[in-house]
Amino acid sequence: MTDAPVRLHADEIETSAGLVRRLLAAQFPEWADLPVRVFASAGSDHAIYRLGDDLAVRLPRRPSAAGQVEQERAWLPRLAPHLPLAVPVPLALGQPGEGYPLTWGVYRWLPGEPALRETLADPAQAARDLAGFIRALQGLDTAGAPVADPESGERGAPLLGRDSSTRENIARLPDDLDRAALTAAWEAALRAPVWEAAPVWIHTDLKDDNLLAEGGRLSAVIDFGGLRAGDPACELAVAWNGMDAGTRRVFREAVACDGATWDRGRGWALSIAAAEIPYYLHTNPAMVARSRFALSQVLLDSLTR
Repeated sequence: MTDAPVRLHADEIETSAGLVRRLLAAQFPEWADLPVRVFASAGSDHAIYRLGDDLAVRLPRRPSAAGQVEQERAWLPRLAPHLPLAVPVPLALGQPGEGYPLTWGVYRWLPGEPALRETLADPAQAARDLAGFIRALQGLDTAGAPVADPESGERGAPLLGRDSSTRENIARLPDDLDRAALTAAWEAALRAPVWEAAPVWIHTDLKDDNLLAEGGRLSAVIDFGGLRAGDPACELAVAWNGMDAGTRRVFREAVACDGATWDRGRGWALSIAAAEIPYYLHTNPAMVARSRFALSQVLLDSLTR
């Protein structure tokens, strides 16, 4: 066990197992005697600590993630009964204290391992299972849901709001990536018709470290901090950041979206990956590798269209 601080960037809030123990002792003494150990995660918004065998503590790493724990606590209990895969179970909401400035959460620990392509027994079945989850989530009532700001460029908003930042990020990519081809693929995505139907529920960050598998089968979806209602296209980025061409065809058939939404989804995969690579180039190799894979799949699709 290590008590070393967890911190990746200068703008992130430092956390440690010692901090977690102090927060628990002050606010949730019923759990204060359980062992605390850091959980190695490739995620960027939260630090995760195991609490005993059955619980986890989740602390936002940066101010921009503030409020995500409250959002999960408000919505997941309502959505979970209608979803075909397990989702996090929030148990308690912690308040700022002990020098830590944000709210934080205690959750029931979900078993499983990241649903990496190489660890899934049947990637095609996992693609169908994930498509079923997406369709179930999108079919739920969005009354009162947080809605993606159409002017913001945030996930779930129109792609056009990300045009300037995406072009800037493409220009910052390493020299071995084909910036001209990626720019052309981005411009093709911008030409896709926009979403004009009512907004639907979207997770917004489906990727292998937010998907869990048990026994080689997809079992859970985690990290709903970006949950909102918006354009379903951004949900499809997982088809490029986590699937090869054959699995992607299975997923597309199972998710049953229209062609314009699929094309915007490809644009979302490109935009997200192009932002992640330069930012995490020297601090998060797992995220950079996934984003490089996503860009390779976007270009593969662009060549075969």
